[in-house]
Amino acid sequence: MPAWGHRHRIRVGLLGGSFNPAHAGHLHIARLALQRLRLDQVWLLVSPGNPLKDAAGLATLADRMGSARRIAGGRILATVIEARLHTRYTFDTLQALRRRFPRVRFVWLMGADNLVQLPRWQRWQGITRCMPFAVMPRPSYNQRALASLAAHRLRPALHPARAAPALASSAAPAWTFLPARQNALSATALRANRGGFPLLQWPPLPQTVPHSPERRQSAGFSLKKLPIIEGLRT
Repeated sequence: MPAWGHRHRIRVGLLGGSFNPAHAGHLHIARLALQRLRLDQVWLLVSPGNPLKDAAGLATLADRMGSARRIAGGRILATVIEARLHTRYTFDTLQALRRRFPRVRFVWLMGADNLVQLPRWQRWQGITRCMPFAVMPRPSYNQRALASLAAHRLRPALHPARAAPALASSAAPAWTFLPARQNALSATALRANRGGFPLLQWPPLPQTVPHSPERRQSAGFSLKKLPIIEGLRT
């Protein structure tokens, strides 16, 4: 990756996490974001570690990156860029990405469970002022998320779901909650059921991102070939 990244003008969703392991639920969220937010790419940011989680049971970064690569492909890219940036906290990672990719319009993607605990994150209000973010539904968390301290404080910046395609172009703070079909699969359940770091096997999800020229055009996607930032794949 060049020292200061690339200068492509694209719309990118950032989905961070431990990916311990990556699974169909992550893929569902990535596809949902591509479609509903009209993104060009989604980057899976495989974190070296989570300051809010116990490291016990955490697989190696190489294993977790491998699981993320297995669900990535096309416009969904897996990356360990946080390790390469030497950032530990989300705020620092987002700031570094904005400096490296000054023309990219980023949207931070988070599950409803993360909105509930957002005030525990370091410089959480700075995160919300760094770039727009979209909250993805998760079973049993949605009502708590919308009634949470973070949601209450950020209520003036809430955009309706019907305006989601414009979120990437909005000035932060700006956010939306995307009601949609939910996937209840979790990495915790996978590890418990498989007795360790599991191999990833699941029924393939229906493709939610339009592919044909007619469907892409009606969905508002550009038909030009999108640049792929190859440095992110490693």
